[in-house]
Amino acid sequence: MITVSNLKKNYGVFEAVRDVSFTVEKDKVLGFLGPNGAGKTTIMKILTGYHFPSFGDASVNGISVNEDPVAVKSLIGYLPENIPLYGDLTVAEYLRFIARARLVPRKEIASKIETVLDLCSLGEKRDKKIETLSKGYKQRTGLAQAILHDPPILILDEPTTGLDPNQIIEIRGLIKNLGKRKTVILSTHILQEVEAVCDQVLILNEGRIAAQGTPESITRTMKGGENWDMLLKGAGANDVKTKLAHFADFNALKIDINSIEESGRVVKALFFIQNREQSAKGLAGSHAEADEYSEKIFDWAVASGLKILSMNKKKLSLEDIFVKLTNDPAQK
Repeated sequence: MITVSNLKKNYGVFEAVRDVSFTVEKDKVLGFLGPNGAGKTTIMKILTGYHFPSFGDASVNGISVNEDPVAVKSLIGYLPENIPLYGDLTVAEYLRFIARARLVPRKEIASKIETVLDLCSLGEKRDKKIETLSKGYKQRTGLAQAILHDPPILILDEPTTGLDPNQIIEIRGLIKNLGKRKTVILSTHILQEVEAVCDQVLILNEGRIAAQGTPESITRTMKGGENWDMLLKGAGANDVKTKLAHFADFNALKIDINSIEESGRVVKALFFIQNREQSAKGLAGSHAEADEYSEKIFDWAVASGLKILSMNKKKLSLEDIFVKLTNDPAQK
């Protein structure tokens, strides 16, 4: 349905998008995840024909955005980050204008307006001027215009911005249902949103893809990393830190110490551990390697004369992965 190949976008000397490639299958929901400036909105504007790429191509239903952007636009419903609403129109008047601009047949306009008013819970606001609406209802109006002409593809930039918790749940449910019969790309900063509605995730950082896959596969195996929480006895905090560094070097592991503190004769160490070679390559680690960490840590503690009082590990959450990928210099 959507194919992006070696996409690049430059603004002068600034590289906003750097060699991005991905595909989105029919009736799937893809979530763009990344910090501000990661390139999410730029890619969306290219896919919708508002910007042209500096290099590479993107196609929608086999139609190139470079060759026929008008045809591409006819297939897409677009909710931009800043919604172009006309404040002096009522919600119904605005949707009628959008329907005519989208060349919806006149005999279908009324029924389509009623459908999107119902889907977006805007019925009670239909005769209110848009300038009088709250930010949340303006966001709903923007979503309504995006789905009004029943496009096969939806591209939604921060679709739940400004909504209250109940409205967010409703819109997430709507997007998930739309994804059963449409291809949807959405960008968000909200990790729970990705886990709630997306079939695939693409994590962007500084214009590049840092990771992609299903939320489950990324969470389960990305970089084979684990967070560890340990209480140790038998050495001071600085000594434990030195011993951990030696342990990492000897076993070709990378250890990032989040915190290490001493209380009485007990040292509390919080650290992240992963295979160094895979960290450098940005690859997923195997389950066997992850399972070996606990045995290696135990052997290290015994050899170092340390007594383990407690030892707990947890797999990385999607939030952990997002933070590490978007702050790791190796990914930039």
